[in-house]
Order: sequence, then structure tokens, then C-alpha cells
Amino acid sequence: MVKRNIVIVGGGSAGVNAARALSKTLDPSKYGLILINPLPYRIWLVATLRLAVTQDKVLKKDIFLPYDKVFINGNGKFVQGKVVSFEHSKEGGSVTLESGEKIDYHVLLLSQGSNWNGPPAFPHTVNGVDEHLSSIHSKLAKAKHIILAGGGAVGIELAGEIKDQWPGKKVTIVHGDKLLLNPAYPDKVRRAAAASLTARGVELVLDHFINEPETREVQGITTASGKEIKTADLVVQTRGPRPNTAFVSEALGNSALSSLGMIRIRPTLQLADHDNIFAAGDVIDWKEQKQAAKAGGHGKLVAGNIQAFLNKTPLKPYKGAFEMILITNGRNSGLGYVDILWGITLGGWFAKLVKSRGLLVSMFKGEQGY
Repeated sequence: MVKRNIVIVGGGSAGVNAARALSKTLDPSKYGLILINPLPYRIWLVATLRLAVTQDKVLKKDIFLPYDKVFINGNGKFVQGKVVSFEHSKEGGSVTLESGEKIDYHVLLLSQGSNWNGPPAFPHTVNGVDEHLSSIHSKLAKAKHIILAGGGAVGIELAGEIKDQWPGKKVTIVHGDKLLLNPAYPDKVRRAAAASLTARGVELVLDHFINEPETREVQGITTASGKEIKTADLVVQTRGPRPNTAFVSEALGNSALSSLGMIRIRPTLQLADHDNIFAAGDVIDWKEQKQAAKAGGHGKLVAGNIQAFLNKTPLKPYKGAFEMILITNGRNSGLGYVDILWGITLGGWFAKLVKSRGLLVSMFKGEQGY
């Protein structure tokens, strides 16, 4: 009997958790499990801002882990490659890699994540990754006045890492809203984030926007509304990511995506018009903040639903997750918020205990099987 492939595109939190769960349940005599990712290792993005600032070799070793231990009992295969297109039908289809190789699938899971800006925007080659980290670090080390273009989690956490490494370096966050973060979080949390930064000497320029598409050295900068920051000598992009879904619309048409480029799904995480194509992680059109913890939950649920689809048994709906956020401010502080009861705000002690010190690396290692 010819084995039918379950193909997972993307080796981030959603893809890895799905692969690991499916490797426990799939019958290897009937199905082949294939995980595809452009790099030969997974990068734990949560810790990459500290890595860019410190160039800590031990940290790099801990957060760049291969996929060799993801599959339980070896029930699965990793393929290094970038998916550029796919074909589909009710019975399956095939994905095409940048190399030209085609891989057939019976069930497809799209979990390719996001396209980032600035420090987390890693190229898809090993040499490119190393060059990117070296370039970001050298620019940060050289600069005297760093502008962080975006005051979400990336901008806040990078500011804290810079202040840990170079306490005397001038850092300014320019953010296009009246408060840091976004309206998914209460104003008290957004103000607390600002207070924790200004206490360390970080300057905030709120309700302003910088039209700089990339990280680069500058000789002064002017915001879109005309505010001059004359001493700025480096702008670092710290805006949020965009979904990596261009090849999905090319394969399935624009109707497969929302106006924001997210993949339209049913609560079962199946695509709206395709029973044998699933999606999980940052790419799905679901009203929630995009976070690694949620993506991991998607991966576990979608694995069960793929197995149920194969077994022709009922699938479970995704019911969402309550909002929570943990933001570091260097190694020793930060803040947390959990949207339960009346909304619970947690201080620097909690952030330090849970995330700021270890950056959740132990959780990452567990997902990778290490």
C-alpha cells in the first residue's frame, strides 16, 4: 500500500507541536509525516533580541535547535526547503520547494508563520542568519542614539536588552499610538510598560510614526508628522510582523485570505473551502494576539483534528485562548498581564521569574525534544 503524506509547512511553534503530536498517533504503515522548514534548525525568536545585543554563544547554542528529536520514535521526516507554491484537490496535492522539488500530500498543514522586521527578520540561509546577527550587533554597539521604530513587545524588550548591555546608550522608542503596545491590552498595562522603560532612561515619542522601511544608520531623523530627533544615528525596525501568506493566495485565490492577509479558517482550523488543508499559528484569521504560546496550542489541537479527519471522526473546534502577555525589560524586570477575572497585572518580579531570566528556553527545548 502506498503511504499518504501529512505535510507540515513551517517549523515554528505551531508546526513543531503538530508534528510532535502526530508522530505519536499516526500509523507509519499508512502515513508519512513530513515537516518542511527553510532553515535546518528552529530559532527561538523569544530570545533573539538578547542574542542580537549580547552575541552570547551559549544562548545561541540553546535557541538554535535542529529538528532531529521532534518526531517521537522517529515517526516522521524533516525536509529543509522553502515552500513557494502548492497545488490542491479534494484528494490531496503537492507542494513545490524553491529547489524545484515536489512533495505530494494527502493532508496539508500551513503553519509558516510571519515575516518580521528588524532583529527577528532572519534570512533563510545559515550564513545569512549569522551575517544578520553580526550586522545588527555591530550597528547597535556603534550607535550613540538608537531609535526603535515601534513600541510593541519587540521595541519594549529590545530597549531593555540595550539598557542592560549599554546602560549609558541613548534609546528612544517612536510609536504611532498614544500608548505603547496596542488596544488589546488595558491602558493601565500600557502605561506600566512606559513607566518601566522611562525609569531606565528610555525616551518615548508617542503618537508619531517613522517612515523608515529598514534598519539603517542615519544622521538625524524626522517623524512623519515633522518632529525632529537630530542626534539619532541608528533606526531599528521594531514593528510587528506580517503573515507569510503570499503563496497561499496564489494557490487558492484572494478569497482564501482576509483583508489583513490572514488565512480564513473554520473553528476546526480547516480552511474555509478545503477539508484536507489546515492552518495554525500566526497565519490564521482569528481575533487574538499572535504569540508563540497560542501557536503551540493550535499545533496540538490541529494534530488531533488531522488524526480525526483521517479516522473520519468528529473534529474539535478551536475556542480561542484568553489574552496574556509577558514582556521583559532586561534580565531583571518586565511586566505581565492575564485577561481573567478583572484583568490581573503582574509586576517585574513575576516577569523575571517566568521569562526575563531564562526567556522560556526550557519550554523551547522541550518542544524540540531536547
